Amino acid sequence: MVKLDIMSDPICPWCYIGKTYLDRALEAHPNHPFEIEWHPFQLNPDMPAGGMDRRAYLEGKFGGKKGAVKSYMPVVEHAKTAGLEMNLDGIKRTPNTLDAHRLILWGAIEGRQTAIVSSLFRAYFNECRDIGDREVLADIADSCGMDAAIILRLLDSDADIEEIRNRDTAAREMGVTSVPTFIVDRKHAVPGAQPPELWATVIEELAQQA
Repeated sequence: MVKLDIMSDPICPWCYIGKTYLDRALEAHPNHPFEIEWHPFQLNPDMPAGGMDRRAYLEGKFGGKKGAVKSYMPVVEHAKTAGLEMNLDGIKRTPNTLDAHRLILWGAIEGRQTAIVSSLFRAYFNECRDIGDREVLADIADSCGMDAAIILRLLDSDADIEEIRNRDTAAREMGVTSVPTFIVDRKHAVPGAQPPELWATVIEELAQQA
């Protein structure tokens, strides 16, 4: 197996698009060698714990309404190419994703990490749910076969908060400045939402090396 480490944030549209492209390549190559692990990278580590109004967040980040619209045009175009129907207009809040990353970490322990990541993306971009809300996160955990009551108790504690922050810091110290970032075999960094064709080439090259 070849380790494929993925730095991402569940409120990052490019991460959702990048995962969709990767999934398409993996489905076309069922004998791919990848062992996938998801790692935390908060786009907004200083976001208030309760999140904030999404429109205010985007206009503040991109310099007003026109800047926000312009910045999201490529997202809409690539989402269509990937076959994703994101309901961007329906998203009301931009959450702090610390708790979502804790859930992803716990999903790995139970062998459900990728399922959790997929569910978080769908919940946020398709269903417009607040994935900073702990009840929502517990419901997502339940839908992936995890114990919602245990997850709620963990979320109400300080469990693994420092672990997530330390791993986020480690990614930045490695030179990761944006997500998604894919690291193949702990050696080669592949930044951005890459098309299925690129992943198909990588898989074929790895097969030849093997």
